[in-house]
Amino acid sequence: MSRTRTERLVNLVICLLSTRRFLTAAQIAATVPGYEHDPDDARDHEAFQRKFERDKAELRELGVPLETGTASAFDAEPGYRIAHREYALPDILLEPDEAAAVGIAARLWQHAGLAAAASSGLAKLRAAGVDVDPQATLGLEPMVTVDPAFAPLTAAARDRREVGFDYRVPDRDAPSRRRLQPWGVVCWRGRWYVVGHDLDRAATRCFRLSRVVGTVRVTGASGAYEPPADVDLISHVARWSGPVERTGRATVLAAPGRAAGLRRWAVEVTSGPDGDRLVLPYADPDGLAGHLVGYGPDVRVLDPPEVREAVIQRLKEIAVRHDELAATGGAR
Repeated sequence: MSRTRTERLVNLVICLLSTRRFLTAAQIAATVPGYEHDPDDARDHEAFQRKFERDKAELRELGVPLETGTASAFDAEPGYRIAHREYALPDILLEPDEAAAVGIAARLWQHAGLAAAASSGLAKLRAAGVDVDPQATLGLEPMVTVDPAFAPLTAAARDRREVGFDYRVPDRDAPSRRRLQPWGVVCWRGRWYVVGHDLDRAATRCFRLSRVVGTVRVTGASGAYEPPADVDLISHVARWSGPVERTGRATVLAAPGRAAGLRRWAVEVTSGPDGDRLVLPYADPDGLAGHLVGYGPDVRVLDPPEVREAVIQRLKEIAVRHDELAATGGAR
């Protein structure tokens, strides 16, 4: 299943869990990202109906108790909702390490893009006069920072729109211009990639988001292409990236008792009065920098300079992004 369809199904479940009412297909289309269409356009509306029927079947196959009914005796069109009594799980008791693993997984998918889409959908429901259960979607908020290219590329893949961007590769000084029909964005070995059809090379290509330079520009109309059926994006990335060879060595200073993840990764640990020096194997400076910035002030890069500079550049980008969000009141 593609990431785009997965996001749509997640948002559909969120929508149907957030109300006790039966929602019609029209209300769902106006609420759930990924179902946008022109109901007055016969072909566009037919495409939405096919997509919606496939998604309903997929949810039922996954065991989601999707109910059909009407909100009142005066409603002519059937609606849909999820039966809370059948969907709710019994109490689950987790050991501390199991709870930590679940928390990490939750943080990963609660990216700002998904959280914003979910929040937007709930706002539309409230505006339409639909009662929303505030307890059904607790925790849907931005939790993970990703590359700036993530949001425009996932949106372009969802809307089937061609894009253009500048792309930097390690063995070249200047970035090159790429034109792509994006099929989806996936995470592989801690890095984000976009997979799609390269228009200039007439072939399937993968691009690491951290190497996209500047702004991603949308150049095509919505619905301009259709990805191959049942495309496996992860397999494309795995074949393209190949095995990771961590031939580099970086030395970082970790605060006492902090950065447990890095300590497990380190090949050498030397304790000192100002902290612990960790020697970390790495494949490329940019990838390591993206990992290190997540530890904030608990970690400081001592060597080599290329890793230190990559971390500084990442922090500058985060600061700029923070200032942009602050200037727009947090809007995305």
